[in-house]
Amino acid sequence: MRFTHTIIAALFACAAHSTFAAVALQSKAPDFTLRTMAGPNLRLQEQRGKVVMINFWATWCGPCQQELPKLNQLYEKYRAAGFVLLGVNVDDDVKHAGDVASKLGLKFPVLLDTDKSLSHLYDLSTMPSTLIIDRDGKVRYLHKGYLAGVENDYDKQILELLK
Repeated sequence: MRFTHTIIAALFACAAHSTFAAVALQSKAPDFTLRTMAGPNLRLQEQRGKVVMINFWATWCGPCQQELPKLNQLYEKYRAAGFVLLGVNVDDDVKHAGDVASKLGLKFPVLLDTDKSLSHLYDLSTMPSTLIIDRDGKVRYLHKGYLAGVENDYDKQILELLK
């Protein structure tokens, strides 16, 4: 029995290490391609040279719905300067996600991760979760959850990376 527990612990340690590496700060962000709510696919690699924020959200997440309008403002403020915001919705129901995005007036692309493959690749279980990636494709900031006022941190971080 003790041997079994040791093996299980080792497997969890390996899994934790390999998934953490996917979103380690200063590491290259794993590439992905997802369908946008508007229809066409979008690939992260195609955004190279821009500062990219990826925000994982769900319609059932109250803090997500508080945060999304503030992210929309940041997108409007910085998009002409080379800032891209990708909202990754993890809901199973695409229509519901579209209704919420429309209700909130989201201007940035909303990508659909209905099978949760990207969420698993990035090892994100907290909603919302936000990554900010520099122009070279490296993860520079990772925020899990939402607290009122964190958008001020986002603003400073985006501005720093746009310089």
